[in-house]
Amino acid sequence: MITRALVVGGASGIGLSIATLLASREECLRVYIVDRAEVPEEAANPKFVYHKFDLMSEDFSLFDSFEDVDAVMITAGFGRLALFESVSEEHITSSMTVNATAAMRIIRHFYHRLNSANPFRLGVMVSIAGYLSSPFFAVYGASKAALRYFIESLNVELEKGGAVNRILNVSPGSIKGTSFGGGATYLAQTEALAQEIIAHLEAGNDLFIPQYEEVFKEVLERYHEDFREEGRRSYEYKLKSGRVK
Repeated sequence: MITRALVVGGASGIGLSIATLLASREECLRVYIVDRAEVPEEAANPKFVYHKFDLMSEDFSLFDSFEDVDAVMITAGFGRLALFESVSEEHITSSMTVNATAAMRIIRHFYHRLNSANPFRLGVMVSIAGYLSSPFFAVYGASKAALRYFIESLNVELEKGGAVNRILNVSPGSIKGTSFGGGATYLAQTEALAQEIIAHLEAGNDLFIPQYEEVFKEVLERYHEDFREEGRRSYEYKLKSGRVK
């Protein structure tokens, strides 16, 4: 049972949806939200406690102040659909910092809670892009691949060390209704996925790929059979999707 939660990146998108659902539960007393942006007025909740924070910061000591939480969900991240030749060096460094390094640093601050015999829930929004080549998303995919392998490695360390806890890797494809890439947040469109994520988090699972059987099982099989051809397929798919500006 989650009584106090921390949602990093909880001011918008799937993070706000998760925070809102947790706050709607009677047993959940408080939901801390850490984000660079503020929670929209229309989504305000008396159980929300907001902390403004930029994941590009050098000082992460803020995360030592949440000792009362029994669950952490890291949803912050961003990406830009573009060819690598159009991407700046600043975008490369900020992508790797926000999408990968920041999550690792946050987990470090809660590792003593994970590496114990007491239940503690921690989940991270990764991406299916961390499992295969993703043209137009090369930097984003690289940051998510780093995060994926980090989580997988840490979960083995936790298991071998005798800890009961595991880090949940949530790796979806494109999610409708989020503010990813600068769009608007529509909580009605993300509620079902947020419910699933919370269920996997509470169950102590280590991996959740939404629509795995319906979509991604076949995609991953094709990728492992011929990663070059699947990369070409992905390139053409993104061009035809209309998402490439």
